[in-house]
Amino acid sequence: MAGNPRHDGTPGGPGATGTRPAATGTRPGANGTPTCAEPRPGTPKAVGIVWGLLVLNTLGSAGAKTIVPLPRSLIQMVTMGALVAAFALALALNLRLRVRPGAYVSLLTLLLVPSVISSAYLESGFGALFRCTRLALFVGTLWLLSRWWDGGLTFVRHHIRIYFAVLGSVAAGAVVSPGAAMPELYGGRLVGALWPLTPPQIGQYAAVIIGLTVLLLVGRRTDRASAAVVIVLSFVLLALTHTRTATLGLLIGLTLAIGSLVMTSAAARRFFAWAVLIAVVAAVAFNSALQAWFLRGQSQENFSNLTGRAKVWDALLAAPRTGSEQLFGVGLGDKSYGGLPIDNSWLAVYHEQGLTGTALVVAVFVVLGGVALLRPPSLHRACAIFLISYCAIASYTEAGLGDASPYLLHLAVAASLLAAPAVTAPPPTPAVPRRRLPGRARGSEVT
Repeated sequence: MAGNPRHDGTPGGPGATGTRPAATGTRPGANGTPTCAEPRPGTPKAVGIVWGLLVLNTLGSAGAKTIVPLPRSLIQMVTMGALVAAFALALALNLRLRVRPGAYVSLLTLLLVPSVISSAYLESGFGALFRCTRLALFVGTLWLLSRWWDGGLTFVRHHIRIYFAVLGSVAAGAVVSPGAAMPELYGGRLVGALWPLTPPQIGQYAAVIIGLTVLLLVGRRTDRASAAVVIVLSFVLLALTHTRTATLGLLIGLTLAIGSLVMTSAAARRFFAWAVLIAVVAAVAFNSALQAWFLRGQSQENFSNLTGRAKVWDALLAAPRTGSEQLFGVGLGDKSYGGLPIDNSWLAVYHEQGLTGTALVVAVFVVLGGVALLRPPSLHRACAIFLISYCAIASYTEAGLGDASPYLLHLAVAASLLAAPAVTAPPPTPAVPRRRLPGRARGSEVT
């Protein structure tokens, strides 16, 4: 999506390629004196390909039956091959290994320590070591891409485009085979018919790109036509998935993000006012329909224990653990306990990476959230707040914060938005040679 020009004629954002122009001049410092900003390397277009390969790797291999049956081994080969290709391409783009040291990737690197320690015991089988290798490649690719984390909207645009392409495949599957896209096995909820995607996955992707696109629209960094296409299609798919967590994450995350702009943006104030008005009218006019959509035909008892999740959580917490298991976990697994999905990021991290991993994940949110709150109001800060708050809300009923997952990609985009452009000292000013005067002219000077 291309950026719109502002009223003063300057570009309204990173353009069609999503890159910022390099800073070639000087900018005034805090005391009004000019300081020299380090030129920002132009983001290669191939970085978008690397990001797309990372997204492909995190799509997973489990889900509904597809129109054309795909063996799970083939899907795993494709997703793991995508990660290897992403790392190789990122390394080719950054052969000099120039990286931007940051708290986010540093904490993910530290997360590898309890993962390797616990996985070495092989309580979860050899698959745990394979998952550790996958996480190491994933984090290594983020390190290589951190060179281009300059606080711009480049990775936001890559995120929207790639996930919108994924949603496009979901929509195409629903058109080709509505029965396969909304099977009875999932209660008629929308699934991936071309690639095995579950309703929570589709709801997550739709909610994230809706929120980011709305913020770009409020900040006048995209045109209304392209934003309407993304928002409307994504909202329809989100509604068909009946995903409550994604919907609540979208609403709360957007409220916090727009709220951070209300004091400085008239467009944000208008959007907030209209959103509140529409929400009140919809709640009154469609109360019964919204309640039925939210309950999904479940009983009050089933709804109160979060579709059986609470029973798994209680059993996991009540299970006896050794001191090593409490500290480092049992090793990376498939985020399940007793054959049932854990569906909670914090308990999954505690189970697989122990209290050490849990503390590191808490540190990720504390650092990113703290930096976002300390930054002055801006569109970039609002997008980061939305992504951080969405991941925090979704972590209650979804797993993935301790392993390579879309949630780590969402937080990586937030980290790229909060990264400040590097500033170096001004280069030394070359000495201007004194002009020699002729002897006659020197003799005529008054001393």
